[in-house]
Amino acid sequence: MTTLAKSADDARRVLATMWTIRRFEEAVDEMFARGLLYGTMHLSIGQEASATGACLALRDDDVITSTHRGHGHCIAKGADLGRMMAELLARDNGYCRGRGGSMHIADVTKGNLGANGIVAGGIPIAVGAALAHKLQGSDKVALSFFGDGATSEGAFHESVNLAAIWDLPVVFVCENNHYGMSMSVTEVSRLERVAERAAGYGIPGVTVDGNDVDAVHKAAAEAVAHARSGQGPTLVEAVTYRWKGHSKSDQNLYRTREEIDSWRARDPIERFEQVVLKAKTLSEDELKQVRDQARDAVRDAVRAGQTGPPPSPDLLAGVYAPSEVDALSGGEAR
Repeated sequence: MTTLAKSADDARRVLATMWTIRRFEEAVDEMFARGLLYGTMHLSIGQEASATGACLALRDDDVITSTHRGHGHCIAKGADLGRMMAELLARDNGYCRGRGGSMHIADVTKGNLGANGIVAGGIPIAVGAALAHKLQGSDKVALSFFGDGATSEGAFHESVNLAAIWDLPVVFVCENNHYGMSMSVTEVSRLERVAERAAGYGIPGVTVDGNDVDAVHKAAAEAVAHARSGQGPTLVEAVTYRWKGHSKSDQNLYRTREEIDSWRARDPIERFEQVVLKAKTLSEDELKQVRDQARDAVRDAVRAGQTGPPPSPDLLAGVYAPSEVDALSGGEAR
């Protein structure tokens, strides 16, 4: 039996998180198709186990950085669904007051330092947070999510190397979904596994089944404990797959229906439900209750987002330092 399936509370929490991510992404997909959302978005349907398992290994005061495909990370770290949906709907009650959209949600109160539209953009931010924790004498850990495409960016290499030589309390979680936009990871790296890169920095590297929430949790928990004890970073590669295209404009011309269907058959939520049922930790009725609660929570979030006020037309309302802006524009500094 897997570790997370032994406790009814743990099993319920895991499934509630994964189902909430799935239902949130499905709702966003439908709303985009109806023309209700602005900009584009990158859905994480099929990748629910990596976000859930990794964040479950963290304390509430630990921090994460996310990616352009970050709704799942945000939810797994405890975000308010209504504020998330309001942000996607460009409402003033959204996390960034409707100005950031899908790729820039942050919730510092929950330890989410933000999603990032720049590939690998969140990695150095996590390393900076980890450095701050170490200098402050704190035992908090930073965890950075990124995709396989980010491992070809200079920010990845510089950040991991710095974290390694200074033994910073950071965990690097690569969600390897096999494609950097439309290019297979096999076309950009001669390494069979992303985790093999860890050897070049002298840190531990581990590859896990990213669709097995318990395997992700176990690897993340070990990496977090390693970092918290002052032993430095770990690179965790969670091998997973996104069911949808890279973004809403992706027509999936670079992969076959057979490939997508083969990964859909490895649905991380269904897999964990089967384990829980086999262990008799939760009954089928209890599983249905978890699914229904996730559905209802997302429906409430949609309503909350749709009823929020539009963003303020005041351009300075979203500027960090309005006094400097006034001075540059010839106005009187406040």
